[in-house]
Amino acid sequence: MSVPTAVVDPSVCAPLAVLGADVTVPLVTGGEVGYAALDYAASAPALQRVWDDVAAYAPYYGSVHRGAGYLSQLSTDLFESSRVTVAEFLGCRAEDQVVFTRSTTDSLNLLAAALPADCEVFVFETEHHASLLPWRGARVTCLDAPRTPDQAVATLERALSGRAPHGPALVCVTGASNVTGELWPVRELAAAAHAHGARIVLDAAQLAPHHPVDIAELDVDWVAFSGHKLYAPFGSGVLAGRADWLVDAEPYLAGGGASRKVTRRTDGGVDVEWHTTAARHEAGSPNVIGVYSIAAACKALTEAGFDRLVAREQQLVTRVREGLAGVPEVKVLSLFGDDAPRVGVISFVVEGWNSSHFAAALSAEYGIGVRDGLFCAHPLVRTLLGSEPQEPGECGAPEAAPGERSLNAIRVSFGAGTPDEHIERFLGAVRELVGKGARWTYRTEEGRCVPDRGAAQV
Repeated sequence: MSVPTAVVDPSVCAPLAVLGADVTVPLVTGGEVGYAALDYAASAPALQRVWDDVAAYAPYYGSVHRGAGYLSQLSTDLFESSRVTVAEFLGCRAEDQVVFTRSTTDSLNLLAAALPADCEVFVFETEHHASLLPWRGARVTCLDAPRTPDQAVATLERALSGRAPHGPALVCVTGASNVTGELWPVRELAAAAHAHGARIVLDAAQLAPHHPVDIAELDVDWVAFSGHKLYAPFGSGVLAGRADWLVDAEPYLAGGGASRKVTRRTDGGVDVEWHTTAARHEAGSPNVIGVYSIAAACKALTEAGFDRLVAREQQLVTRVREGLAGVPEVKVLSLFGDDAPRVGVISFVVEGWNSSHFAAALSAEYGIGVRDGLFCAHPLVRTLLGSEPQEPGECGAPEAAPGERSLNAIRVSFGAGTPDEHIERFLGAVRELVGKGARWTYRTEEGRCVPDRGAAQV
């Protein structure tokens, strides 16, 4: 059975076509402008190719694993073939499982629920909350932020060498920081973990959209990522890797689809025989459209030529970093230094500016969408800023005095769908705001920083 998919143009050139490229937004200064979406680290726009593939499938939608009808069987085939596509995209080993979840957060909470008894978890304070917080039922060792990749490996080595020689252990590490964009030494960290009898899970939420990920090559035990950062719509994610801990654990959710056989006992209870495949942790009616959108994104990135996409993104990274370096008031945040390899995620502060105010001005006066705050990585951002953060949404707080650090940060992020014009508009807006100041005053409204339309224009 097959579903029609969009025609692939092998000569396609970056930037890739994305939804929303023709959206215009109003400016407080009057008129409208094409929206520059530069918040890919939060949610990347869906690729037009992915949307077209999903639209082509939509008329054939049916229940997965549940029916004898043609559309049900077709949808089941599509769901399971999507699992194969994702496995190929990640370079999975033959014995690995691909489990479909709602997101990276859901994937890592699933793994946390599957940890063996008395498992010890090692995690750097630099992690996103999705990979920092799920391990509440385990013994957790939180490692200080390293300042070089070599220091990261040495820090992990020291921590692992001090643990009991036997018993399960897990290392959780990001592939690319959602704050600085810097790449972490995943292969070296995996080698250190395995040398000390520990396993390792890779949070690839920020890595997979920007860089090829190969489980076998990196020698990691699991990989987790989200579809909405990989240019796919809908709420779906992936946990891929070793099967044993997942098979030994109780199902993440109990219900239909996870069970192979349910029988009634004479005492009134029920006995359950659970699946030993990925279905064990996929109870309920699967999100077939979300799963298919992830597979379509994997295919689109692969067929576009990931090496070409990476090369172009590195040109954008260089342009943004050079442009920001030309503004003395701007300080780019970094753990590993200027020479560290990174993806298209860059955070910075501006001397004399409240970060929420600055981000709101970029949106309201220039039609540029970035993010401000602590980026669900509070310990890391606090370490980088060297100060306690302001409360969320405090754009009305006094601006930092000259020479003082901002209390939050600003993040610009981009990728395969970002046109050069958006980068140039962003850099021009930064220079203009720093040089002339915002043209409007801003206030807090329902936790957001917005133009104060009742105030006079500055």
